[in-house]
Amino acid sequence: MADSFQMANHISLCVWLLSLVVLAMSHETYIVHMDLSAKPTAFSSHHTWFSATLDSLTTTTTTSTHVTSSSSSKLVYSYTNAINGFTAILSPSELELIKNTPGYLYMVKDTTVELDTTHSTQFLGLNSNSGAWPVASYGEDVIIGIVDTGVWPESESFIDHGMSSVPERWKGECEDGFQFNSSLCNKKLIGARYFNKGLLSNRPNLTLSMNSARDTDGHGTHTSSTAAGGYVKRASYFGYGTGTAIGVAPHARVAIYKAVWEEGVFVSDILAAIDQAIMDGVDVLSLSLGQDGIPLHEDPIAISSFAALEKGIFVSASAGNDGPYLRSLHNGTPWVLTVAASTMDREFTGMLTLGNGVSVTGLALYPANSSLTQGPIYFVGACENDLDAGKIDEKIIVCQDKNDTLDEQYYNVQGSNVLGAIFVTNNTDVEFFMQSTYPVLLLDLESGKTVMDYARKFNSGEAKASLKFHGTRLKTKPAPRVASYSARGPSYSCPVVLKPDITAPGSLILAAWPDSVSLASLKNDVGTATELLYSKFNLLSGTSMSCPHASGVAALLKAAHPNWSPSAIRSAMMTTSDILDNTLKPIQDIGDYNNPATPLAMGSGHVAPNKAMNPGLIYDVNPQDYVNLLCGLNYTKIQIQAITRSSNVNCSNPSLDLNYPSFIADFEGNKTKSVKVIHEFKRTVTYVGVGNSTFTAKLTAVGRLNVSVSPKKLSFQSLNEKKSYKLRIEGPNNMKENEVVYGFLSWIDSKGKWYLKKVDKHAKACADNQHAFVPFAFDTKCNLV
Repeated sequence: MADSFQMANHISLCVWLLSLVVLAMSHETYIVHMDLSAKPTAFSSHHTWFSATLDSLTTTTTTSTHVTSSSSSKLVYSYTNAINGFTAILSPSELELIKNTPGYLYMVKDTTVELDTTHSTQFLGLNSNSGAWPVASYGEDVIIGIVDTGVWPESESFIDHGMSSVPERWKGECEDGFQFNSSLCNKKLIGARYFNKGLLSNRPNLTLSMNSARDTDGHGTHTSSTAAGGYVKRASYFGYGTGTAIGVAPHARVAIYKAVWEEGVFVSDILAAIDQAIMDGVDVLSLSLGQDGIPLHEDPIAISSFAALEKGIFVSASAGNDGPYLRSLHNGTPWVLTVAASTMDREFTGMLTLGNGVSVTGLALYPANSSLTQGPIYFVGACENDLDAGKIDEKIIVCQDKNDTLDEQYYNVQGSNVLGAIFVTNNTDVEFFMQSTYPVLLLDLESGKTVMDYARKFNSGEAKASLKFHGTRLKTKPAPRVASYSARGPSYSCPVVLKPDITAPGSLILAAWPDSVSLASLKNDVGTATELLYSKFNLLSGTSMSCPHASGVAALLKAAHPNWSPSAIRSAMMTTSDILDNTLKPIQDIGDYNNPATPLAMGSGHVAPNKAMNPGLIYDVNPQDYVNLLCGLNYTKIQIQAITRSSNVNCSNPSLDLNYPSFIADFEGNKTKSVKVIHEFKRTVTYVGVGNSTFTAKLTAVGRLNVSVSPKKLSFQSLNEKKSYKLRIEGPNNMKENEVVYGFLSWIDSKGKWYLKKVDKHAKACADNQHAFVPFAFDTKCNLV
């Protein structure tokens, strides 16, 4: 049973297949594993050692009719992270010679490997053998409504091969429109509607370019295929990440509600779309959109999603992309799952091969031709000032980022006429420099030193190099990491509920794209865009991408537990999330210099769908509980009515202590004369396990705070039995501004499961009254012992 909770470990090693000239029919490509501890001290790096090893083969395999080529033509890759070793083209005799070289461990023949290209499903541990997919029948018959920019119905991600008939409960339709016929819908794409009356009423003279549910932006096609796209073989982004694309809930149905237009977006259209989705009978709503800095009663997502909640519809929404600043998120609604964005264990790469045969690998996503033949390489240094065209034109230039000016250098070079640019930087937040309009390779300091030393030595013009792109490597570490752009809590609209709730894959997600929408461009000699590129799949980043991942997971949970409420599904996702990365260390925050991520960045942790199938305990919330919260927040009767759509507002039991799978509290020590500040919370959990079980509380140290729980044991005899506990936090009244502290309360199941609860405290100065604002956040967690 425990195995079903484990994240699947079936991620295949990525092997890059290069178009190489084979020296002889007997030559083949091998991956050679080496022992780095055996590297002679004479070599400055393992790259030079590998190159010298191959050079030694050249001098010992000369025959009367043929001399083997140099190490530069033998070397395919010199790995920095994936393995300790290299890939090379070797003859049988060279193969035997290399087996006798110092440090040789073993070798394997290079073979083709087909990967899951979105890869996020593999990274989430989803597989056909066990866990969420087979338990939930891949989300079969669950209907996911997507409010977005529309859909490209011809995409292979929406083919309905093998799907059963549309559920009779479905009341939606496929709406005719410009270049969109109702026959384009099927058993997968079961609905497509469009809403623009609000837009046209605000701009009556506007002419819409595509007055239908057809997607002319790409965003909606991407998000919907991420949540529930079917299997598409040989998908890629210009050769990057080639493999089979698949959504999180591949057997779920998709209904599209186009309310976001290139010509403008209005709240009225968003509300109409969600309203229709509720009437049509969707089970899950995925909303990769939102508004910032507005109260709940003015927030269209908050209002419409409350109606969805009452109908049993789960709503997932994006946190926003205004990170890493605190209080930057939108969709901080307590009855909505707010999703942050994080990375995966996949990188896209390019390779630079120097004239001396040494190769280094860096990050790249240049979409054009896969290689640049050997050309001159020139070391510039910092490329942030005016560049000398006479020295850099038609060259591969090397730029050194010393003062964190990568963005300035990148755009400065873009206007020049270089063959390509190598940026050497210790900046780990380089994602948005990878998808370049000109050939760009980003190197870390170790690889960069090798390149800079070589280029400096031959800056007279003798230095040569070549570039090769379209590489993909998996199992990179550490992963996941919270993306710097992902918006942070606490929530503006409801600061007494910790937000975001969870993080999910959001960076460089590969998913379906409209054929007619360009997704990349190449620059001309004067640095402006010239050739537009098109593809059926695109790589995008943002919380817009993480949100449909969570929506897909919710669909799987809905299929496995059809009677669970939206709050139960949300609780299961939050309480089973992962707080450790693939190095078994705390998940890092790129936006905080790779320090451990706090709940204000990642919520409870990284979504883990297999474990969410069996959370053990859930925190359930009913609509009246949310009304009590609104009353506690001093919302007026009219404002509450705007949200609940009911004139029968009962504020007899106002409370800021919502039965939520996390906790947050303000410590305003400057306003009290007491030495200590105390907060108490009450939570009620529902047992959803099998048989009887007892959970024991375990608390870790949390800075200067004293945290206690009572009772320390919770015993359950039967399914759906409820038990309550109280959590008490005591802290000093002199909390430091901008201080973050967090720890864990663990509920340890007698059957061997852990139920962890995260504690976070953050202090910041509020601009309105200049007092210390110190929220405590306790995020419920569940991991195995």
